[in-house]
Amino acid sequence: MRTRPVLLVIAHGSRDPRHAATVHALVERVRSLRPGLRVETGFLDFNVPTVHGVLESLAAEGVRDVVALPLLLTRAFHAKADIPAVLRDAPARLRIRQAEVLGPSPLLLSALERRLYEAGLTPADKSSTGVVLASAGSSDPEAIAVIADIAREWRHTGWCAVRPAFASASLPRTEDAVRELRRLGCARVAVAPYVLAPGFLPDRIARGAAEADVCAEVLGAAPEVARVLLERYDRARRPALTALGA
Repeated sequence: MRTRPVLLVIAHGSRDPRHAATVHALVERVRSLRPGLRVETGFLDFNVPTVHGVLESLAAEGVRDVVALPLLLTRAFHAKADIPAVLRDAPARLRIRQAEVLGPSPLLLSALERRLYEAGLTPADKSSTGVVLASAGSSDPEAIAVIADIAREWRHTGWCAVRPAFASASLPRTEDAVRELRRLGCARVAVAPYVLAPGFLPDRIARGAAEADVCAEVLGAAPEVARVLLERYDRARRPALTALGA
C-alpha cells in the first residue's frame, strides 16, 4: 500500500506563546480527525521547529512525499514568496506539493459563526446584528479583495450587515467599522476576528472592539478549521492519486 504523504503544517510563528499553543492544539485536532496520517508542524519565524529543520529531519528518516500546507487564511506574501522560498531549499530527495491556503471556505464561515455564538449571540440575533469581519490585514490587493468578498458572502446568510476591517496595512480599522455599523442602525454590533491564533494583531482587533457588544475569540482549533486543513491536504495530493488510478 502506498504511504500517504506527510502533512507539514507551516505556521508563521510569534513571540506570543499563545500562538504556538493554538497551532499545536489545531494540529492535534487534525490528527484526531485523520488517525494514521502523520502531521508535523514547522514555523517560519520565532518558534521551533523551523520548517527547514522539519524537512531535513523527514528527509533523514527516508520520507519521500510531503504536502506543505500554509496555515494562512489568504494568499498573500507568505504564501506567494516566503513559503515557496523555504520549500525550494528543502532536501532534493523530498517530493513536496504546496497546498492552497485555508480561505476562503464555507467551513470557515461556519467557524466564525460558532465563535460568535460561543461569545453570546444566538441564531435569532442575526437579522438585527451587524458584524465586523476583522482580519490581520495585508498590503496584497488580492488578499484584501478576498476579505471583502467573504464579507459580502457572509452578509447574504442573514446578518443585518457585515463590514470588513483590518488590524494593519489596510483600512478601515475595527473600531471604525464598529462605528459605521452603529450609524447604520444595527441593534447590536459583533466583531468576528478572522485570524487563526492569538498574538499582536488579534490583540489590536480586540482593543478595536471595545465599543462592540460582542467580540468573538480567534478561530483557533475549531473543528471546522481542522476539516479545512484536511480538505486542502486531500486536494494537494489528488494529482498523484489520479496518476496512480487511486
